[in-house]
Amino acid sequence: MSEAGGWIHHEVEEGTDVLYLSGVWRLANLSAIAAALRTLRPAGRAYFLLDGSRLTELDTAAGFILYSHLAAMGCDESTVSTRGFDEKHKRLLSLVHQRMTCPPAVGKSVHPGLVQRVGVGAIAMWRLLKVHQAFVGALTLELLHLVRRPRLFRLKETVSQFETTCLDAIPIVALVTFLIGVVFAYLLGLQAQRYGANIFVVDGVGIAVCRELSPLLVAVIMAGRSGAAFTAQIGTMKVQEEIDAISTLGLSPLQVLVIPRLVAITVAMPLLVFVGDLAGIGGGMAISSWLLDISAPAFLDRLHSVLPMSAPVVGLVKAPVFAVFIAMIACRMGMMVARDARSVGLNTTSTVVQSIVWVIVLDAAFAVVFERLDI
Repeated sequence: MSEAGGWIHHEVEEGTDVLYLSGVWRLANLSAIAAALRTLRPAGRAYFLLDGSRLTELDTAAGFILYSHLAAMGCDESTVSTRGFDEKHKRLLSLVHQRMTCPPAVGKSVHPGLVQRVGVGAIAMWRLLKVHQAFVGALTLELLHLVRRPRLFRLKETVSQFETTCLDAIPIVALVTFLIGVVFAYLLGLQAQRYGANIFVVDGVGIAVCRELSPLLVAVIMAGRSGAAFTAQIGTMKVQEEIDAISTLGLSPLQVLVIPRLVAITVAMPLLVFVGDLAGIGGGMAISSWLLDISAPAFLDRLHSVLPMSAPVVGLVKAPVFAVFIAMIACRMGMMVARDARSVGLNTTSTVVQSIVWVIVLDAAFAVVFERLDI
């Protein structure tokens, strides 16, 4: 018979190694129990018997140490048995052994390097572009089908979406562009005053607002407002299986959900850009009258003489292109929502980010094209 620190008594009974567990096997005594287990060296027999008749207390930490040591000795479930344990101790040991033998819920975390992350991001972007391309093709076919059968166009839904997208957005568009006009005129006026060129603030405000600021700001507002709403609405309908119900009724989800939103925002954007032009110029005129001593009649007269017609036309041409991209991205991301609430939030965020990025890219492309065309 051998004894390991008073915690384990080793005896050989009828050719079997019997380990008597003694005392309080709890977390407070874990270091002493671990030291006792390390000094234990059974005679190399193939079968081990754990006896818990002398055990007073046991917790999961001590049970884990015990089974870990037995596993290190080469024991498995078929070569270890128990006897004399209280029912609660037996259940605890069974639970510990079960958890130790279960595979891990997740694999080992891997932190990819910079090159790997760039590669993964490029592949994800390529797949997303392919998804958007397929969606554009399907939507084009639906529009062609609608041209052949105009009675399928859903006018009521389109008008409802137009009210939400355009009319309800006028206050925020007017406010933002007005404030941008104020800020732009104020900063430009501070520099112009140094050279006595106050009147040229009118030139800068008129051209900048009509050609660049108004369409770009309105597109960003629409991406965050209407684009996010489109994704959230369609995504929620998919979670609640309403889109499946539409398909079951023999209707096309693209015609019912996507085309009314696309038409509404495409018509609304130029109107909102025009409102933004007026509000931005109004903000510049207000700050010019207060800070630069340029009266409203003088401001309008100068604006009429220096603002080319091409400036507001360029802004109005950009607007529907921005709107089409925002609507297609938003509706497609709504269709891609998985059947859980978390996916709705993720796709809505992705819609806003993608829409803003594409709006900026398109604006840069328009700038290059119009410069080459000398417009």
